[in-house]
Amino acid sequence: MHPFFTDYLERLATLHLEIEKAIDGLSVDALQWTPDPDVNSLMVLVVHLTGAERYWIGDVALEQPSNRNRPSEFEAAGFNEEDLRARLQASRDFAREGLERLTLADLEQTRHAPLTNREVTVGWALLHALEHTAIHAGHAQIMRQLWQQQA
Repeated sequence: MHPFFTDYLERLATLHLEIEKAIDGLSVDALQWTPDPDVNSLMVLVVHLTGAERYWIGDVALEQPSNRNRPSEFEAAGFNEEDLRARLQASRDFAREGLERLTLADLEQTRHAPLTNREVTVGWALLHALEHTAIHAGHAQIMRQLWQQQA
């Protein structure tokens, strides 16, 4: 695997570790808690960001359709910490297996992103997946702090 992809996977794993710290030791009630109906719970954040990773890395970059149902990610309920950790691990495993097949030249190839109906490069799709996960890792950290303050 080219060092770029190794570095990419390391960055993804580091972000996932931050998310795992945010959910560490929390009950299902805590994972589902939200301070406001318009704010996503930790559970929704994890389900959504892993769905988005699968979409941008799999559906777009690798052209492997997942039949993602994005709206359902925001209705996630009943997942426990172990379930969410498993989702994060499965997402990393999928990314690793997929990126092993890519070359640096592939980063320049154009792909169609069906949910946004636009053309992007493989490189753009991969970077967007990482950026999106980083944003939600920050959200998860804040949600953990809010939970601890109200508890």
